[in-house]
Amino acid sequence: MSGAMSWPFLRLYILVLLYFSANAILNVIIPLQGAFLGAGSTTIGLIMGAYMFTTMFFRPWAGKIIQKHGPIKVLRIILIINGFALILYTFTGLGGYLLARILQGVSTAFFSMALQMGIIDALPEKDRSQGISYYSLFSYVPGIVGPVLALAIWQTGGMDYFTVVLIAIAVCTGIFGYTAKMEKDKEGPQSAADASRQNVSMWESFGQLVRNPLLFRCSVLMLSASVVFGAVTTFIPLYASQVPSGNAGVYLMLQAGTVVLTRIALRKRIPSDGKWHSPFIMTTMLLLAVAAQCVSFSVTGGMLFFYLGAVLMGIAQAILYPTLTTYLSFVLPQLNRNVLMGLFIATADLGISLGGAVMGPIADMSSYSFMYTICAILGAVMIVFAYERRKATNRNFMS
Repeated sequence: MSGAMSWPFLRLYILVLLYFSANAILNVIIPLQGAFLGAGSTTIGLIMGAYMFTTMFFRPWAGKIIQKHGPIKVLRIILIINGFALILYTFTGLGGYLLARILQGVSTAFFSMALQMGIIDALPEKDRSQGISYYSLFSYVPGIVGPVLALAIWQTGGMDYFTVVLIAIAVCTGIFGYTAKMEKDKEGPQSAADASRQNVSMWESFGQLVRNPLLFRCSVLMLSASVVFGAVTTFIPLYASQVPSGNAGVYLMLQAGTVVLTRIALRKRIPSDGKWHSPFIMTTMLLLAVAAQCVSFSVTGGMLFFYLGAVLMGIAQAILYPTLTTYLSFVLPQLNRNVLMGLFIATADLGISLGGAVMGPIADMSSYSFMYTICAILGAVMIVFAYERRKATNRNFMS
């Protein structure tokens, strides 16, 4: 095998799998342990949301630092921080969990950027999209097995097993990370003028989240959908016990497995022409709304609606992000495209954080079922927002 499937890159994909396997376990254990320690949904939501909020905050700066120091050097430092965060979970309480989530958020912001930039720099142009696709797939694979493993650890009552698993993940991730190799960027060093222009464009780019209607529309859609995804990740481990015959591990496994299978099956059907396909996006948001409502209704309707919601949620999650990312890659201005893409990804991080921080108080004041109905309403509103009301030229904002 060569290109994106050669051994050096397979090592990177294994590193991605190991790194995100910890999150797949923690997404289940932290809510359960938090409830066991007496924390309410608001507190649990804030602890869970701190991870992606921190990731969102640091992501715009990660690319610049990595470009200056190189992905490998940054990656090795980040793996130390990540290893410390994982070990912190094994001997602390809620306060330690919050600090660990923040440290993980910093790590993930730099880890994901270092891996993706390293893959892009090292692969020929014709193989780059394939390399990024494999990166994305391997980041979702832990979500298939991790929740089931986490529930098994929890149900045995053996937090000692939890300690052993997290330390093993930290050690294995560190070994793979420190032995990883990526080619250096083949381009020469930037001139001072180019660097200065990039610094200016980076600061000016923040305003384009609002000024550029194409970026604004994609960011609002991604933010809203991510709120729903975040609410599912944070509270399904607690909500599943209220669903007749519901199992959080099976739900999360179904959703993650659906994401992986859908991305493989539909990889050639994602629009890649720089045009806004209203019916495609509106159907995706409809799937999201129906999925959230199925989850909400499952407390009465039973596990059939619960698991149907998992499958529909996985399909929507698999389609929306690559569709919006591909569209923006065509219509954003070339000069500051990378910075704007980073800001767009940051809106996804923010949405997942808000899914825990905002939806937690709603669940405390009402119920998890009502909270997921709010998520369904949010998805339904986005169906209208995704509609293209006029025949606009998508290339208007490329210059």
